[in-house]
Amino acid sequence: MSNEGVTTITHNDVQEDTARVFTAECHRVGITTEEVVDFYTKWAMNGKYDQDLHFENYEGPVVAANAVAEYCKDNIPWANVLDVAAGTGLVGKQLQNRGFKHLDALEPATGMLEHARRKNIYTNLYCEFLNSKRLPIDDDSYDCSVSCGGMGEGHIPLNGFSELIRVTKPGGFVCIVMKESYLSDCKEYEDGLEQLVKDLEDAGKWERLSRDVVPNYVFGENGVMFRFKIRDVVCDRK
Repeated sequence: MSNEGVTTITHNDVQEDTARVFTAECHRVGITTEEVVDFYTKWAMNGKYDQDLHFENYEGPVVAANAVAEYCKDNIPWANVLDVAAGTGLVGKQLQNRGFKHLDALEPATGMLEHARRKNIYTNLYCEFLNSKRLPIDDDSYDCSVSCGGMGEGHIPLNGFSELIRVTKPGGFVCIVMKESYLSDCKEYEDGLEQLVKDLEDAGKWERLSRDVVPNYVFGENGVMFRFKIRDVVCDRK
């Protein structure tokens, strides 16, 4: 019997479709931060998050880790890095594989954080959401702060950027990787993300090193990566 015209649906196809649905649901218009946290906790607790977002579907963690490693270069074994919206530790594991030894996680979903804890990647794990609220972290604590997949509807708000700047050392590195379409699909970002990036640069808070499109960031769709250097002399870091 000929197979011509017959579409074979594999386990990987089903897995990718499920991951797409889950990702879309936790970024739907109008979702609250509380709903986002609850959704991610349940996704992690069913044991499917890492499986659904394996490398073939989600290249973001590799892209983010490569950017941090490139910036740190010879300082990798000593660099203090904060993984923001760390999830189950996908970025942290990539950093660990590249020789980073001093990694902390910031993640508001308890289920995700518990999975990250079991991997023995991080020294300190903070169950906190990045927003305008002051984090329980001292000023100038990290050589690098990185966030991959933490941006989107109901996710990290723009007022969280000030905390990224506060906890990162002068001369330090901030890397944000996100799905490119969120720059237009998320109302807050469409109206203000790139303007805020410019405003913070004009205010002497950080220097934008690059804004790069990331092909095949997730499910074959493009991402965008912002890289910043915190100013050595920063005005009004309160």
